[in-house]
Amino acid sequence: MKKTSVLPVVLLLFILIVFASLMGRYQGFVTYKELSRNSLLQQLILMVRLPRIVLSLVVGAGLAVSGIVMQTVFQNSLADPGILGISQAAGFGASLGFLLFPTTRIPIQVFAFISGMISLVVVLRLARRIENQNRLSLIFAGIAISAFFSAGLGIVKYLADPLDQLPSIVFWLLGSLSTSDWSAVVQIAPLSIVCMAILYLLRWRINAYSLSDSVLYSLGIDRNIEIYLILGISVLLTTTIISFSGLVGWVGLIVPNVARLAFGYDMRKSLPASILIGAIFVLFSDTLARVLIAGEIPLGIITAFLGALIFIVLILNNRSRA
Repeated sequence: MKKTSVLPVVLLLFILIVFASLMGRYQGFVTYKELSRNSLLQQLILMVRLPRIVLSLVVGAGLAVSGIVMQTVFQNSLADPGILGISQAAGFGASLGFLLFPTTRIPIQVFAFISGMISLVVVLRLARRIENQNRLSLIFAGIAISAFFSAGLGIVKYLADPLDQLPSIVFWLLGSLSTSDWSAVVQIAPLSIVCMAILYLLRWRINAYSLSDSVLYSLGIDRNIEIYLILGISVLLTTTIISFSGLVGWVGLIVPNVARLAFGYDMRKSLPASILIGAIFVLFSDTLARVLIAGEIPLGIITAFLGALIFIVLILNNRSRA
């Protein structure tokens, strides 16, 4: 039984929020004395940095929650929206929506959700048809669907205007929160928070999906109905985030494994821990993305680099335990 306290994680998140608010390319790290005297700096923090911090917290927490739900439901620690092809499908749908309706965000979210749900249904159907079905069958099906939607995304980029739309789509696919403002917070955060709240309230039932089908039947749980409801909410959460942030990878894969390693496999503890750790991971990555160099680094590059390093550490740690 894990005895890890969540208090240090909350404290670290609070410290990181303060640090990210005061750190940037404009005047470097800002002291309280400078902040109290500089009205321009106050407006910069209020109108530029704070909405970006809020969105980075939502992005990190949302992708982490979606990842841990999928890993628990599929009983596979490698399952996440990226591995299962949902992220690539949502990227294709969002890019198609951007190509057809470049002036509004609602069609982009709708296209991303529809593509993500199609990907999830096809992966589940395909995995069931694989001979000697096991947990790896989901990964194989996800790889195939990822390749399919990646090809579709290539077609969208080929059709896009090379002087206007194509650069925007390419930069967006790398993942970025550079366009964050309070209007984006209003558009993205409420739906994401509602999805996370529903999954949080259902965390005790999600725990049950780590059991066998016969045990679920004896408990009176209809797996076929509830599993699609829970997965549908997870896909909606993922696609809502991706429609704004682009493809921010590794969060849904790495964070749940770190949370379970520190807090155990009980979703009543590991899901809240994933929310906090995911928020910390993306906020830290986004802060690095905007302060390391004068030209901003895409967020997806930072999360991929840090995620790969953490993944290697987890592999070596499991090997040493074995």
